[in-house]
Amino acid sequence: MLPETTMDEFHAAVESSKKAFTTWSTTPVPQRARVMLKYQELIRRDMDKLAMNITQEQGKTLEDARGDVFRGLEVVEYSCGIATQLLGQVQENVAQGIDTMSIRQPLGVTAGICPFNFPAMVPLWMFPVSIAAGNTMILKPSEHDPGACMMLAELATEAGLPPGVLNIVHGRHDVVNAILDHPDIKSVSFVGSNTGGKHVYSRASAHGKRVQANTGAKNHAVIMPDANVDQAVNALVGAAFGAAGQRCMAVSVAVCVGGMTDEFRKALVERAKGLQVTAGWDPGAQVGPLISKESKQRVCRIIETAPKQGGNVILDGRDIVVEQYPHGNFVGPTIITNVDSSMECYNEEIFGPVLVCMNVDSLDEAISVINANEHGNGTAIFTSSGAIARQFQTKVDVGMVGINVPIPVPAASSGEFSFTGWRGSFYGDLNMYGKMGVEFFTRTKTITSSWKLPSDGQGKKNTALPGLSGVGASPPSS
Repeated sequence: MLPETTMDEFHAAVESSKKAFTTWSTTPVPQRARVMLKYQELIRRDMDKLAMNITQEQGKTLEDARGDVFRGLEVVEYSCGIATQLLGQVQENVAQGIDTMSIRQPLGVTAGICPFNFPAMVPLWMFPVSIAAGNTMILKPSEHDPGACMMLAELATEAGLPPGVLNIVHGRHDVVNAILDHPDIKSVSFVGSNTGGKHVYSRASAHGKRVQANTGAKNHAVIMPDANVDQAVNALVGAAFGAAGQRCMAVSVAVCVGGMTDEFRKALVERAKGLQVTAGWDPGAQVGPLISKESKQRVCRIIETAPKQGGNVILDGRDIVVEQYPHGNFVGPTIITNVDSSMECYNEEIFGPVLVCMNVDSLDEAISVINANEHGNGTAIFTSSGAIARQFQTKVDVGMVGINVPIPVPAASSGEFSFTGWRGSFYGDLNMYGKMGVEFFTRTKTITSSWKLPSDGQGKKNTALPGLSGVGASPPSS
């Protein structure tokens, strides 16, 4: 049982972060960057330990767990270059003798609220950018799997992060609401459910805080008739069933333009059938268990509704048996065809290893289906046509688009790209990590200054610099 943070402990954590901000915010930027450089080295050193903890607590396979850590590490690498991201601007002579400049300054105490499905990656989306920019942070990991977050906090201390700059709190609704209400917390970053995200955004915003809240998703992959079948099938199987479908960028809907062909259907089912479902630490594991018994029950209930509403379950993973772990929360890969937008299995974010398949007549119809969905996190198209791909990326109302790439999450270390969910998948104005992440954790101060040259007492401006009036006035004597 995880001990929850008491309200006295919570307020003490905020006070500690508030006190630490006074010195950390004025710590030279290169010094903060050196902490990040050491931190990324330590994460690499302990990659396998972190991955094993994630597998033991969350259930995903070791391969997925290493990916969890690595994608978070990319944000740490980006934060090592924070100096160039904090540059301001200067404009001389906006008026006679007047200059204007803008500088970026940290907000103060910030907060992050993390989900269970990425216990290393999501915390690393939040606190490295925040603290590299000069803030301090209160971080709440999921109560289901807090171990990785605690390990990351210990490594941050080993890297040289001073006491109070990063504080970890544990709890559920009471602690979340305390974060949202506390007047000394200036911003809140959140990843989680639709209900949770809406609550966080509305309550924190009402208290004047900045909010970035990534919420639910229903990600579609469009399969064009000219798509490479093997490529599309392999991509769908990995994107739909990897991490047991418990990720907000999982492809959960395949939209087949012109209908699903027999060749595609057969290849999809056979490839999904071949995935090894077992405990994440077992050699060769490809699909691990769901996070809880309640999650398994919910996923199975949604699958059960499909045939009643006109769907066809062509691969059913509800009754899978993993002999070594008879009480595990396993659901095998499941594929449902003949799905339309009125069905529960389409409208719910299932958060399990379930792929629903729809047939449409044209690319325009596929785009209409995607744009009509309330979510706008990610989407993908599989095609051999550059013209079709360009039409799709232009017209689709989704924040991250993959062209023959099933999960188009931008790599933080490759540039200034951010995780840009749209519409019902995101609440706020500035997305996580990358350039927008830095903007979220800083505020711009604009300074206009006038330094007039002193008068000589006769109404004339003295243009000579003090102490240099005679320099260069006459040629040197021989």
